[in-house]
Amino acid sequence: MPQVSKKGLSMPASPIRKLTPFANQAVEKGIKIYHLNIGQPDIETPEIMLNAIKNIDFNVWAYSPSEGTASYRKKLAEYYKRNNYDIDADNILVTNGGSEAITIAMQTCINAGDEVIIPEPFYANYNGFACSAGVTVKPIVSNINDGFALPEIEEFEKLITPKTKAIIICNPNNPTGYLYSREELEALKGICLKHDLFLLCDEAYREFCYDGNEFISPMHLEGFDQHAIVLDTVSKRYSACGARLGCILTKNKEVYNVALKFAQARLSPPTVAQIAATAAVDTPQEYFDGIKEEYTARRNTLVNGLNNVPGVFCPNPKGAFYVVAKLPVDDSDKFCQWMLEEFSFEGQTVMMAPATGFYSSEGLGKQEVRMAYVLKEDDLKTALICLEKGLKEYPGRTL
Repeated sequence: MPQVSKKGLSMPASPIRKLTPFANQAVEKGIKIYHLNIGQPDIETPEIMLNAIKNIDFNVWAYSPSEGTASYRKKLAEYYKRNNYDIDADNILVTNGGSEAITIAMQTCINAGDEVIIPEPFYANYNGFACSAGVTVKPIVSNINDGFALPEIEEFEKLITPKTKAIIICNPNNPTGYLYSREELEALKGICLKHDLFLLCDEAYREFCYDGNEFISPMHLEGFDQHAIVLDTVSKRYSACGARLGCILTKNKEVYNVALKFAQARLSPPTVAQIAATAAVDTPQEYFDGIKEEYTARRNTLVNGLNNVPGVFCPNPKGAFYVVAKLPVDDSDKFCQWMLEEFSFEGQTVMMAPATGFYSSEGLGKQEVRMAYVLKEDDLKTALICLEKGLKEYPGRTL
């Protein structure tokens, strides 16, 4: 029988989606599930974006340019300029979602067999993207006890070898919600300049910073244009995950030109999504103000609720819409599956993502889970009740 590829066999399963079969079985039994496992916002997509789709007027649904339409890139440049990025349309390469932005950036900047340093826990699919590109991930551990702050730069130094080509961060962070400070980014800039590394920054959650904290991008730092690459998406900003539209920002012309070759090889980004996203740039600020207020309330409800459960610890994140919490369990993978297979409280249960899948280092995250506060506060409160009941009944509890 023909054999599948070794690369395919080595591809990691998604910790966010791998429990879906157990969730489906629970639903078949009539159990209501509170989905805290996936970052799918329930916030409505801006009306201006949806209307642009409804009012589309073309007779041929044609390919778009490989780099994205000129009209969208020009409009998108306006958005970045409002956010203090010195960016023009020629610095923007439009991609099929933020995922393709990451994969193209990896293949552009890092050779197969070379290494990238990523603070962990990190977005689980970075492992899959690295596997696809033949890139080795060198994780550097951040700790729940200090809220997953950036590890000391000296720890990065220890990992750098002749094969190290880049550092990747997500800011604000998925899965931890940590927001990197200007001082931390300056420290990363310093080590990248010293060792001639790229800094790839995934900014999918740029709009979601709380408590008056300032968002800082590598693009805001002086003297860093040739090393900083920003990866972005409309998915979270406009609650438009299904649009599958992202982009790469770079002022490094060689990086742009090589990335464009990868973009040409896959033909083009989606035309309709670009029409919608062009309109979305004019979304009023009130939309984002309302979202930020809503997510702040949800975060407070979830974090306070978790820390009131005996044995649970959850740091208070400053951005994104995720938390990583430490639970009094022997194995978070087993616990999350048990909550779907074996447990329900008043016909309800909770689906979470085991944190093991967000670490690259073997054995880490065994007592941690990621939760997304993408449900309304009343649902979060009910989910917390289910979680507390489940922790009391779970056979592998450690309290």
